[in-house]
Amino acid sequence: MADAIFGQVLTAMITPFDAQGRIDEKAVERVTEHLLSNGSDGIVVCGTTGESPTLSHEEKLRLFRLVKQVVGKRGTVIAGTGGNDTAASITLSREAADTGVDGILLVVPPYNKPSQEGLYRHFRAIAESVSGLPCMLYNVPPRTAQNMEAATTARLANDVSNIVATKEAAGNLVQCAEIVAHSPASFAIYSGDDGMALPLLAVGGVGVVSVTAHLVGKDMKAMHTAYFAGDRAEAIRLNCKMLPILKVCFQATTPSPVPLKAALNMMGMDVGGVRLPLVEANANERETVRAALAEYGLLTNNKTSLVS
Repeated sequence: MADAIFGQVLTAMITPFDAQGRIDEKAVERVTEHLLSNGSDGIVVCGTTGESPTLSHEEKLRLFRLVKQVVGKRGTVIAGTGGNDTAASITLSREAADTGVDGILLVVPPYNKPSQEGLYRHFRAIAESVSGLPCMLYNVPPRTAQNMEAATTARLANDVSNIVATKEAAGNLVQCAEIVAHSPASFAIYSGDDGMALPLLAVGGVGVVSVTAHLVGKDMKAMHTAYFAGDRAEAIRLNCKMLPILKVCFQATTPSPVPLKAALNMMGMDVGGVRLPLVEANANERETVRAALAEYGLLTNNKTSLVS
């Protein structure tokens, strides 16, 4: 099985904003420290959970530098530099490399709907422009309207030496198994869906890029540790324990990271709101979040708790 090159549990970090909607750098530092103390081996910056579509080029570079400065050698930092403009992604990836990050995350281009050959050429061009930096692909059809087929992922894994991992959020375990079967033994597959984290390990996955690890990071890490130690029963128990948090973070009525930011604010993390076109959780959604946190023990006697 492939090594977890970036670590087992990576957290797709939210981007904290202040009351004016600007990046709150002190809150970025607090959240980074919280994640490192609660099970995260690495942090993905400016992914979907970080509201990357609303962040400017300059804001992304600021975040890459800041998070890497805080993390230092204590974990890995993966910069979200992918987009639907290959040339712009190359520019951002090269500048991200200069900030000292440990790798880059390259999402399937949204909206364009390129062919599989177009996907291959897009990712190859970006990866070759930063040949010394490890690259993780990111396949998330629900958000991009395009699935990157297993054959395309395997082709990139075999042809481009610094494409070393993929984050799969297609919800298709057969596709994941096909990637494992046809990619180099060193190629790492991460779950991009918290609900698929445990099942993916069974077909050759190495870890997860998690949203819920903001809240239950220690249990997410413990689940992976138990699985790889051969304690399947404990891994299943922890997976079942985390399900209420999973469900509340991915409510049908409001997109991530809206419920997650509401939860962190309830827990005293003070990460601010979301940028349009996302909107804050409504009263019913907030009550659902609060109930799940209280049941998990993350809220005690109406006081906040940052213990996860």
